[in-house]
Amino acid sequence: MNAVVGGHSFDAIVIGAGHNGLVCATLLARAGQSVLVLEAGERVGGAATTREFAPGFRVSAGAHLLHLMPAELQRELALETHGLRLAGSGLPTTALLADAAPLAVEPGASGWSASDAAALTDYRARMGRYARALVPLFDRIPPRLGTPDWSDRLALLRLAWTVRRLGRTDMRELLRIGGMNVYDLLEERFTSPALQGALAFDAILGTNFGPRSPGTVLTLLYRLAAEAGSGAAGLTQPLDGLGGLSEALARAATTAGAQLRLSAPVARILVADDRAVGVELESGERYTAATVVSSADPKTTFLRLLGARHLDTGFVRRVDHLRARGLAAKLHLALDAAPRFEGLPPERLSGRLLIAPSMQEIEHAYNHSKYGEFSDQPIMEITVPTHLDPALAPPGRHVLSAIVQYAPYGLRKGWESGRAEFLERALARLERHAPGLRRSVIAAELLTPVDLEREFRMHGGHWHHGELAFDQFLMVRPVPGAAQHRTPVPGLYLCGAGCHPGGGVMGIAGRNAARQVLTAGGR
Repeated sequence: MNAVVGGHSFDAIVIGAGHNGLVCATLLARAGQSVLVLEAGERVGGAATTREFAPGFRVSAGAHLLHLMPAELQRELALETHGLRLAGSGLPTTALLADAAPLAVEPGASGWSASDAAALTDYRARMGRYARALVPLFDRIPPRLGTPDWSDRLALLRLAWTVRRLGRTDMRELLRIGGMNVYDLLEERFTSPALQGALAFDAILGTNFGPRSPGTVLTLLYRLAAEAGSGAAGLTQPLDGLGGLSEALARAATTAGAQLRLSAPVARILVADDRAVGVELESGERYTAATVVSSADPKTTFLRLLGARHLDTGFVRRVDHLRARGLAAKLHLALDAAPRFEGLPPERLSGRLLIAPSMQEIEHAYNHSKYGEFSDQPIMEITVPTHLDPALAPPGRHVLSAIVQYAPYGLRKGWESGRAEFLERALARLERHAPGLRRSVIAAELLTPVDLEREFRMHGGHWHHGELAFDQFLMVRPVPGAAQHRTPVPGLYLCGAGCHPGGGVMGIAGRNAARQVLTAGGR
């Protein structure tokens, strides 16, 4: 039942119109609740938006490919009906090498040794089995630990059965590798440094890890499980970038009956009688509701919007110690011609291109970040979205979008003085693989983690709102006491990337949070 104060009352208020917030709002509205979505920015989508970074040139601001959102969730939300279109699907992955021809990272591709080709086929099959077995975990509310509640005990038993049903051989192998680092895993299976580097890249993308970091097999399995749940489309590029997806999600929410306000930053969450009862905007406006759902990151939600005074000291300490400092930057280039990567077949320009020549080179790039420095030889995931969607740039011109690591949030020299130097290193790295690229650059934009924090209000500029690590995963994500989308404050829930199952453009956290709200009845 909704609270009523001054006519500004709703059953639920969702803070943030990122993809998780919009999914949550849609499902709550479909269940008959009156829902208000409040977005601080001028556009929906958060970091999953399409923005103009130079006159006539537009690009996905954060993630530039869609491959983690479950196909069945897209159907449930009828996103095609609401305007989602794909510029391309099943996009290939290619490893760019400075001293050899580019290599396709897929079973059956030429260029690998016979032993590595056979090992890659076996590796994909085995990791695919593990990934498919883990898919159901994403769609479940994580159980609480150490409680006598039979629902939690049953959930833990289901978790154990998920692993056991793999069979004895696969179960033993999964338990063996689950806590390993990806360096050791790939060293066991492959001899080609280029193949090892390309496969390791997926374990460290957007993280504060290098290939030798403990638990990187977990982050790899997490990504593979999300991809397995997304269906057969594989890597896809939405028409009009990730903003095309977010606009479709917004239309789904408003069609379901949710109200959406843009340029409406929330200043604080209102608390009365020890429960969340609404929000106050920076403008001073107040809205009340029986339920407040935050898609903001946990530190922003608890320490800034709610305030430590409403929380137990131990819980505040856990939130304060949550590791959420970004190491990934985003580079956007406006080009007067399509980039020409040496030896790359034209059709593969539509997919993703990796500059990660070996695990050793990735590890060396990561080492700099331990000392507050950016990488001397950064690694990259590159796309040229205008190859499939020319409307993102003026006729005959192109956009290059790249995720660049490692760029520590806490750069020792500061990003004000370090930005130009890191941009220069990124451009030099690209030029080595695409000679003449610099002459084509009309404009360049580098979004560091500090920029991501400022523009998209994500604490620490971390894409996942918190590291995906054993101590910040599943039933302890983001922290004990707030791992089932509920929080210690009744009426306040989490639905962002900082809670289970984590970051990436999935929408599952939003759906799980909506289910938890509806099951709890706003308690």
